[in-house]
Amino acid sequence: MKTLFDKIWDAHSVTTITDGPTQLYIDRHLCHEVTSPQAFDGLRKRGLKVFRPELTTLTADHNIPTLGQESPIRDNISRFQVETLSRNSKEFGLTYYGLGNPKNGIVHVIGPENGYTQPGMTIVCGDSHTSTHGAFGAIAFGIGTSEVEMVLATQCILQTRPKTMRINFEGKLSENVGSKDMALYMISQLSTGGATGYFVEYAGEAVRNLTMEERMTLCNLSIEMGARGGLIAPDETTINYIQGREFAPKGEKWEEAVAYWKTLHTDEGAKFDKEVTYDATKIPPMITYGTNPGMGMPIFGSIPQLDEIDAAGKISFQKSLRYMGFTPGQKLEGKEIDYVFLGSCTNGRIEDFRLFTDYVKGKKKADNVIAWLVPGSWKVRKQIKEEGLDTILEEAGFEIRQPGCSACLAMNDDKVPAGKYVVSTSNRNFEGRQGPGARTILASPLVAAAAAVNGKITQP
Repeated sequence: MKTLFDKIWDAHSVTTITDGPTQLYIDRHLCHEVTSPQAFDGLRKRGLKVFRPELTTLTADHNIPTLGQESPIRDNISRFQVETLSRNSKEFGLTYYGLGNPKNGIVHVIGPENGYTQPGMTIVCGDSHTSTHGAFGAIAFGIGTSEVEMVLATQCILQTRPKTMRINFEGKLSENVGSKDMALYMISQLSTGGATGYFVEYAGEAVRNLTMEERMTLCNLSIEMGARGGLIAPDETTINYIQGREFAPKGEKWEEAVAYWKTLHTDEGAKFDKEVTYDATKIPPMITYGTNPGMGMPIFGSIPQLDEIDAAGKISFQKSLRYMGFTPGQKLEGKEIDYVFLGSCTNGRIEDFRLFTDYVKGKKKADNVIAWLVPGSWKVRKQIKEEGLDTILEEAGFEIRQPGCSACLAMNDDKVPAGKYVVSTSNRNFEGRQGPGARTILASPLVAAAAAVNGKITQP
């Protein structure tokens, strides 16, 4: 009897060192411009080629601007990093989706939408939110630059086998509650270190009812509670999403793949190292109030009082509230905000834009709010136009930018100014994450839409 994780791990284990790491074979390697340059330099110095170039896919996303991509990147460091990725792709014969390519976009958006991401795979990238791909029933995790070099050179990686955890969400979600709320609720309960050392499988009625894009959001945020990754057993929802995508199996190979994917589930009676269950019916719309994703609360709730915080966390709690300009016991519903950011590998997909657009239709953006609406890829941008969402958004006073990581992290032009409050659909609210001194409130696309229209934190 095996868990889903065990089945995939064991199928990819080349060798295991006694009391040591496993040499794990990697099916798909994704690269972007920030964590790969030194890895390619390492190959160059050692006179090595990429072992299996057809299994590595490159895209530019972190450093690229979301306005004026037709012109050279103004920032020297950003331009150099993107140009370096392009040169490396040519030198080593790798597929690269650079600026202007219709397949360009955020690495964790383009993998699934092009059919690269499939059940039963091992997938790595030099980016912590690689856990996103686990939504398909894959073992997907972020790696460091030295490990990027290892995969490029050997298509394998040395990894210590993590422990396993299952998190069950039983029951149906309430109206206006989605997978972003599930994730923020879960992290607030478990803390940012509550899943350290574990690979998490998500299960239960609420998880089975999620669309693929919602599942990606949930798995994306696994890393924010310390987990190595998160995954969900593939089912008909998964199969229907993959079918017909460019790099998905075709013909007889499709039938073979589906037959295999249907074996990818945790066996009855298989044991996890830890198991947690939440009542999905009790999960409210969530927001964060502090400087890590574990500092979350219901949108209608109050920031904890100091005596509710354990002794070890009091100093960091107080420091966090000072940075955010909040006080213990404060309610945030009705709090005026300055910016709204819809996008990132967490919530930059077409369903996120549909949800946002559905709320703002027939309304107007608040005058006090600057809104950055950034699709996760050019394919998402194309769908927005084809579905007429852009017209509805423009009529409501919103502008859609070009794809990229954008304001998720301060590595490009989209930086929130110091002291300003941003309701963000991204994944991290660390100090300075969205710009030096920026104050981030994480939320779902629906809560972000309500904030953009009302100019303040509002229950959707």
